Amino acid sequence: MRGSSIGSDLAKVLLYAVLALFTIPALTYGFVRHVQSVQDRDYLRTVEDRLLAGKLSSDEPQQVLEGFRRHPLSSICDDGHPEARTLRQAACATWAPVWQFDLARKASLWTLVLGAAILAGVGALGALAFLSRSAQLWSLVAGWRLLMLGSAAEVALQGAMCLWLSYWVTAFFFHKYFVKLVLLAAVFVLLGIGMVVMGIFRRPRLDNEVVGEPVGQADAPRLWRRVQEIARRMKTAPPDHIVAGIDANFFVTEAGLRVGGKELKGRCLYVSIPLLKVLDRSQADAVLGHELAHFRGGDTRASAQLGPRLVQFDHYVDAMAGGGLTRLVWPFMQLYRLILQVALSRDSREREFKADRTAARLVSPQAVVEALVKVMAYSHYRGVIESSLFDSRKKLQGRLGLAESVAGGLHRYASSDDFVDDMHAAHVPHPFDSHPPLVQRMQNVGFHLDPDAYGKTVSAPPHGSWADDIASGDAIEQRLWSAYEAAFAQQHELSLAYRYWPRNEDELAVVLKYFPPVTFALKKGGIEVNHRGIAPDGEPELPWDDVKDLQYQESSFGDSLTVTLNDKGMVGHKTRKLGLSGLGKQKDAFNAAVAQYWHRHQVSRGRD
Repeated sequence: MRGSSIGSDLAKVLLYAVLALFTIPALTYGFVRHVQSVQDRDYLRTVEDRLLAGKLSSDEPQQVLEGFRRHPLSSICDDGHPEARTLRQAACATWAPVWQFDLARKASLWTLVLGAAILAGVGALGALAFLSRSAQLWSLVAGWRLLMLGSAAEVALQGAMCLWLSYWVTAFFFHKYFVKLVLLAAVFVLLGIGMVVMGIFRRPRLDNEVVGEPVGQADAPRLWRRVQEIARRMKTAPPDHIVAGIDANFFVTEAGLRVGGKELKGRCLYVSIPLLKVLDRSQADAVLGHELAHFRGGDTRASAQLGPRLVQFDHYVDAMAGGGLTRLVWPFMQLYRLILQVALSRDSREREFKADRTAARLVSPQAVVEALVKVMAYSHYRGVIESSLFDSRKKLQGRLGLAESVAGGLHRYASSDDFVDDMHAAHVPHPFDSHPPLVQRMQNVGFHLDPDAYGKTVSAPPHGSWADDIASGDAIEQRLWSAYEAAFAQQHELSLAYRYWPRNEDELAVVLKYFPPVTFALKKGGIEVNHRGIAPDGEPELPWDDVKDLQYQESSFGDSLTVTLNDKGMVGHKTRKLGLSGLGKQKDAFNAAVAQYWHRHQVSRGRD
């Protein structure tokens, strides 16, 4: 992320947080103070009128008026003066209007204080995360608990204010209230509180699954010995497992991995067979040294501790962003998450630089830089090949030959005009950390490779490869590429089902495979949703091309779908109403189908 982008995002989220925390309490406080001032004025005027009319007996009417001025209704509930006792007992009975407004004033004021405390807490917790790696964990643990409690309190307090205002605003200004508005506010509040409670107790599934196969010591003895030797020289424990795959990256973790349905506990090292094939042993040693340096520096242990907590926090924040009343607490939680991410990213960059320097001392600065260039070139070119293939409008069939296409075209790509620019902008792919740009990493290890030499470095064939030492490497790679290509082709076919506006039988077959006609029974006949449009029984089919907008409407006389058409009439766009009486429990399925097929149409027409 660029610094200017981070600053802009932080400023935007901070503004949202301020508005979300203070708008409703401030409006409530302002409304209460206005009503209390009117109540004080009207009550004093009533007393004056009754004194003048002789309805209140008093020898000193002016003293009576002064007494009421000293003890106005707006502060009577907290007035302990004996002179105010009678009025306080009469006006401040539980649920009496004066009591309600006094409580609303206090609640709104303390909610404003709570909002300020939450923002201060976010700032303090964010600052803590910049101190050290252990401080990041403490910041997240404390932040998760405090912000969770703060979000629950804000939803409950602001929800109560919304419910209270739904009655009193109309009652005060229009001298009547609307039951439906109050009930709607009550449902709104209860849903918000329910979402908060569900978010607190929901435990997200940790996705630590990778596609690959474990490689035992008997299958790659020399590779294992080399990894163990590097670990010994770095004075750290070696990995418990080596997993070989075809993803274009290397990584280590202590959080464990799930591979082929089996859980691998302890330290795991993931190696890429395609990348090992383009790296010679010294370059691969530099990559392995870099990854094992994360073990020695405690990086993987810190990631294992932070990772699950971050996942849970992110799931909670996403749940709060779902809409409704919980949207009020999303901004300040997202603000903390952004500040924490800045701290994590800065720390991640420093750890990557440190791991590079360790690998340079272990092997050589030149090996580190050459390995970086090769890894970046391979991963970028593979992305180009896959993107080009995925953009094709022809259905993919048979063996795709992705591995051969990348390996066969990598040298040509290294000689192209765009290659050097791509390398300067590229980053090393990695599943956990953000990696600095190539130029900075070269400066960090003290070895500069001239851009004119990038292509030669990539094109140079490796002198021996650790991939050759994995006895089952070719078989593993073949199995993984086969499964990857099958999944790639399936995703591509699904994308074609969205992109096609069928021009022939083959394209129609692809669309119908994923978007077959769906029929819903109604009280009289039925209604079909298909890739062309919506077809009610006994009425002309409504083509998607004619649709501008859709609005589902519920009614005790039968639900309906109001369709805004692209054609314009005398006043605005024309509409067509489709009756859905008898849809009943099929409502959600019908709405989902309409939304999905309508979205497919927009994609096929290039509108989305």
